[in-house]
Amino acid sequence: MSELADPPVTELFDPIEISPAVIPHYPNPGEPLPPMYPSFPTRYEPVLTGNCLVNFSLISNLMDKTASDCSQPFAALVGNVICCPQLSSLLHIFQGFYSINSNKLVLQDAVANYCLTDIISILASRGANSTIPTLCSVKSSNLTGGSCPVKDVVAFEKAVNTSKLLEACGTVDPLKECCRPVCQPAIMDAALQISGRQLTINENKNIAGDFNPIDSLNDCKGVVYSYLSRKLPSDVANTAFRILSACKVNKVCPLSFKQPTTVIEACRNIAAPSPSCCSSLNMYIAGIQKQMLITNKQAIICATVFGSILRKGGIMANVYELCDVDLKDFSIQAGCLLRSLPTDMIFDNVTGFSFTCDLSDNIAAPWPSSSSVSSASLCAPEMALPAVTTSQTLKNPGACD
Repeated sequence: MSELADPPVTELFDPIEISPAVIPHYPNPGEPLPPMYPSFPTRYEPVLTGNCLVNFSLISNLMDKTASDCSQPFAALVGNVICCPQLSSLLHIFQGFYSINSNKLVLQDAVANYCLTDIISILASRGANSTIPTLCSVKSSNLTGGSCPVKDVVAFEKAVNTSKLLEACGTVDPLKECCRPVCQPAIMDAALQISGRQLTINENKNIAGDFNPIDSLNDCKGVVYSYLSRKLPSDVANTAFRILSACKVNKVCPLSFKQPTTVIEACRNIAAPSPSCCSSLNMYIAGIQKQMLITNKQAIICATVFGSILRKGGIMANVYELCDVDLKDFSIQAGCLLRSLPTDMIFDNVTGFSFTCDLSDNIAAPWPSSSSVSSASLCAPEMALPAVTTSQTLKNPGACD
């Protein structure tokens, strides 16, 4: 049902940049589309390595949630917002869960490889896509702490104000955290403390900007997540980690835009609705719709990014308005925008898989004021989503309207 390109390299447990999915092309768009999931997943008993000595049944509910969120063939279509953030959270929680009765916060290299293999095998046996490690760019080394110098509880608690950390991340407000973060800076501060970079940054703030994705700071963030997983109930930790993922997911557009040469040629000099321009624009956007489901906030960013590309190519007129391009046109099947808050796939034995869409009815895509993509925050009042929205749960959403 889907085809994946080579996945990009991402930071530790930061699976928001995934390979775009390509869904089948249906030659007769006027006809009803077949369900994306016409059959129910078959559960089977997984074959485990026997070298990851942990009682997986104790986190069975979390494994079920992850398997559902990463189900075949939905994983690629919802990976950016649903599957990869949930897989990331599962691995964080497993890392803390594995060594709960020891002083360690990480797994040894050899054990980590076995455990990740077992985790993926269990998820696949419950209907998940077995390619999710590649889709979400996760490796067994993510469970080992990498180059972080602090990997045990005693050293961690000596270096970090753990009461402050737990207070900040024990209850994460989904409506406030992304705009007025509390948990995120607490995690970063703890990672800085155990990475040994705090002194360096205080001495020379000029080097505090970009860190390499493989350096100790990112490895130490994984250790911080592991500590939180040991101290918080798994459902509380999972909710917190998913909210943190949503904050970052909604800051960027995950879609890939090829150079819109034909659109620029057809629309460069128009000032009124033009059939050739709108036809070219709609054809290009139809290609975008084959990639993945995105959130309402991502749609705003994607529309701005694409509009900036068009302006840079010389199109000054608001072709979104002239050609009736809406926000929902940037998501798959041009009908479903996922909510910006963390969302899960839902499965039952009668209706199959479903997910909740936040349908923005005829809300025009925002046309940028310049060709440069600004870093305007969606937290600003003027960037808030329009109030007129309709929430609707789609069952087997192969044919979104």
